[in-house]
Amino acid sequence: MDTLSFKTISANKVTVNKEWVVVDATDQHLGRLCSKVAKLLRGKYKPNFTPHVDCGDNVIIINADKVVLTGNKWNDRVYLRYTGYPGGQRAYTPAVLMQKGEDRLFRKVVKGMLPKNRLGAKLLGNLYVYAGTEHKHEAQQPKLIDINSLK
Repeated sequence: MDTLSFKTISANKVTVNKEWVVVDATDQHLGRLCSKVAKLLRGKYKPNFTPHVDCGDNVIIINADKVVLTGNKWNDRVYLRYTGYPGGQRAYTPAVLMQKGEDRLFRKVVKGMLPKNRLGAKLLGNLYVYAGTEHKHEAQQPKLIDINSLK
């Protein structure tokens, strides 16, 4: 038996192949969409996934303003932030975050699903969110993927 054929492949930043993908958020549920986007950013859908390397794709989310939250979560759910000063805890609802900019809501949700270290911060930089169908990344030739086909 040839044991050399059983070596584990470990990707590094030279051997990894990063792609650009477009995800349409129209009529998608926020949490389910963001969990799949976090897996795409991390590279979990690739066969050469390595936990300590940025081997994920660059993800462009279009139609972010058409995302769906069930029930009354637009006004009842609360996200907290702390300024660092006494009495500096601030509360935001998804509706308020969406008014300030649709990328704020998506970044808040996806950030909670990524590792809490320098790699997670770098992966969050690979996320681009746009309200309409137009984006400025046509030069990268991104491919449109169906997010519902991913597990």
